[in-house]
Amino acid sequence: MSSTESAGRAKPLLGIYLNDHLAGATGGLELARRVARSRRGTSMESDLAELVEEVGQDRAELVRIIRTLGFSVARLKLAVAWLGEKLSRFKLNGRLLRGSPLSTLIELEAMSLGVHGKAAGWKTLRAMCDRLPRLDAGKLEELLDRANRQLDLLERLRTETAEEIARERAGGQVP
Repeated sequence: MSSTESAGRAKPLLGIYLNDHLAGATGGLELARRVARSRRGTSMESDLAELVEEVGQDRAELVRIIRTLGFSVARLKLAVAWLGEKLSRFKLNGRLLRGSPLSTLIELEAMSLGVHGKAAGWKTLRAMCDRLPRLDAGKLEELLDRANRQLDLLERLRTETAEEIARERAGGQVP
């Protein structure tokens, strides 16, 4: 198989890959918005508001990359991702009628997993820059750096939340 044939077959796969990442970014943005709303009035509020803004910018950049490379946005995948995030809200958290720090902990961990995936996507695109000259390697480096900062933030917030749960437990309350 020639390199032209190989590149021709790889192109649809790249479109699928990017749309899968966009679906993840859509669900991740909805999750980040929900976590930020649930932590209003807490010490996490400003960090989470900034994170929501950045995640939205990252998602918009991915849409731009998809279009720059000549692919269409798979709207059905986005709808399924959006719905999946909404359905994920129905989970047991140890409390019936109010929020739980345990919910926040799980959500922060899920957000971390999403950001790890996003970083992997940026790395993959950066590795393809030689073959896809429309990609901007410098911009991909910036996006990867931002993902790494987001991971650091999420780890700090996750640790704070875990400590909050431990304090509640020590105080005799069930988290």
